[in-house]
Amino acid sequence: MRKGTIGNTSRSKWMTYEQIKYLKPVEFKRLCGVQPETFVRMVEIVNQRHRWQKPGTGRPSKLTVEDQVLMTLEYLREYRTYFHIAQSWGVNESTAYRIIRKVEDYLIASEVFSLPAKKKLLESDQEIQVVVVDVTESQIERPQKTETVLQWQKKRHTFKSQIFINQANQQIICTAHAKGKKHDFTLFKCSNTHLLSEIVCLADKGYQGIARIHPNSHTPKKRPRRGSLTVEERHLNQQLAKLRVIVEHINRRLKILRFCPSVIEIAASVLVYVLT
Repeated sequence: MRKGTIGNTSRSKWMTYEQIKYLKPVEFKRLCGVQPETFVRMVEIVNQRHRWQKPGTGRPSKLTVEDQVLMTLEYLREYRTYFHIAQSWGVNESTAYRIIRKVEDYLIASEVFSLPAKKKLLESDQEIQVVVVDVTESQIERPQKTETVLQWQKKRHTFKSQIFINQANQQIICTAHAKGKKHDFTLFKCSNTHLLSEIVCLADKGYQGIARIHPNSHTPKKRPRRGSLTVEERHLNQQLAKLRVIVEHINRRLKILRFCPSVIEIAASVLVYVLT
């Protein structure tokens, strides 16, 4: 590429919705992170918000609504900088930022993809009988205050995301987020998540001590110092792992999106929902 051609990149050389709308559903999700039906629903929401605006308000965008939603998903899917995305779409960096934030705000305000939230765990409708809780980490760019976010053990900047899921239908109930160095159990206590006494909670070794807060909880038995587990204890740990493996699959789905879900609400509501 010759010098000085980056700022004048033509969008026709890059991916647009018209070029990918005929992809197979599996390929479309691999590219965008969501199903085609979910993408169409997002476009409808953004179009509806556009119709509410007064005619002649602001300068019209040179990108279609479909391309604006695609740009937002590209940001969440790949977690590139606004500068790189702007160069790919042939717009200014500030324009890319405004479009992405606008689409995010529209999708959040619609509440179409909202999660049930923590209050669902206190309802006595017997819909939720067993929940599984786990924490996953997402690598992020270096923030301004590095000493408060850096996960020193892994030598990278991370954010932790805690999720509660309903074991029966794999639905994500609520989420909580913290800096990467915070312990899993500390994150649980700081999230102020409370459960009905009848609900069974399954957790991993990072939640040792949760039974003091919620007695109906189960965590793996730790091997005693200079000792070993009995055959029965190992068997119980294996059975618990089989019941908990579902949350690991959910974490894998969430990490299809490289965008950290703790930065803004959309990744914790819209995109957490559509990936389940």
